[in-house]
Amino acid sequence: MTLAFAMDWLNLLFRWAHLIVGIAWIGTSFYFIALDLSLRKREKMKKGVFGTAWEVHGGGFYHVEKYTVAPKELPDDLIWYKWEAYLTWVTGFALLVVQYYFNASAYLIDPSVLELTAGEAILISVASLVLGWLIYDRLCRSPIGNNTLLLAVCVFALIMAATYMFTHVYSGRGALIHVGAFMGTIMAVNVFGVIIPNQKKIVASLMKGEAPDPALGAMGKQRSIHNNYLTLPVLLMMVSNHYPMLTGHPQSWLLVALVLVIGGMVRHLLNRHDAGDSFAKFWWTLPGAAAGLVLALIMTAPRDFIGGDVVADATAVQITQLHCAACHAQNPTYDGFEEAPKNIHLETAEDLRRYADLVMAQAVQSDAMPLGNESGMSDEERVLLGTWLAQQD
Repeated sequence: MTLAFAMDWLNLLFRWAHLIVGIAWIGTSFYFIALDLSLRKREKMKKGVFGTAWEVHGGGFYHVEKYTVAPKELPDDLIWYKWEAYLTWVTGFALLVVQYYFNASAYLIDPSVLELTAGEAILISVASLVLGWLIYDRLCRSPIGNNTLLLAVCVFALIMAATYMFTHVYSGRGALIHVGAFMGTIMAVNVFGVIIPNQKKIVASLMKGEAPDPALGAMGKQRSIHNNYLTLPVLLMMVSNHYPMLTGHPQSWLLVALVLVIGGMVRHLLNRHDAGDSFAKFWWTLPGAAAGLVLALIMTAPRDFIGGDVVADATAVQITQLHCAACHAQNPTYDGFEEAPKNIHLETAEDLRRYADLVMAQAVQSDAMPLGNESGMSDEERVLLGTWLAQQD
């Protein structure tokens, strides 16, 4: 069994696990935020109950109560929701290691962006995730954390600063996946380092017959809401490497800003709807998200290759033989590839015509390919290849 084969299976298994636990975490996050927002005050409620909700699902009816802080007594079968978050981060980091750390020269490093060794790239990656959490946590615990709008602006600025740094250190793919990892780490440590520990302190106080500190619950709630609003942008960042119009854009950090705005506004719309608010109170979220989407479409609009000198088939094939065929061939010569990615071969003019749209998107409209631009494909070569592809229509 070769190393490449083993790494492919590790990649597949970690990705599968990441999807499973990620869906579970997102599902519980969305459910509990929606539940909190749907709670209602009723005429007859137990002492200390903040609100209740009646729900129906799968043919059954459920009555849920939420306490302002906590009940005086807790049952032995109290259910904790935490492993979904923990395992999402663990499997996600494992994927980062298998996909990006072990293939740093191909997926993480782009010499045209910054000359790095694999060790340097990995060190920056780990340090940025740790530092990002520390800064975020300090912001939340500072007086800024008492002002929701100001805190939101500061967290947005923190993510954008990290994004700008990533796009000036890593390849396009490596940069945006790290934006997702940066936000995902904040979300996971919110659960591991704040929400669950605070809940345990509340339980411990109840076991001692003491009144729990309401500030612990308020802090946990704040972090839970942050996780809720970050979820949609994180999900898009995690699939961004499939879309070179994002990863290969020269101002991809601005696209991330738009994704944060669009995702945040859509999430706010859904939350206020769940809360039963009048549409008049959150109508602005729709035009705001639409405006962000229009700007993203304008920024990523493809270049036209109309006119110009006729480019010969031999010229196009020569470019792809030099920059693409090491991986995309019947017998790849690139280290670690035993077969062409996605079984796409780019060795002849007919191959190029067959995969014209993919080549245009990956190697002409963006610099997503070749990976890390290890072969040093120039802008002039991309224009020549794009012109030839346009002439095939």
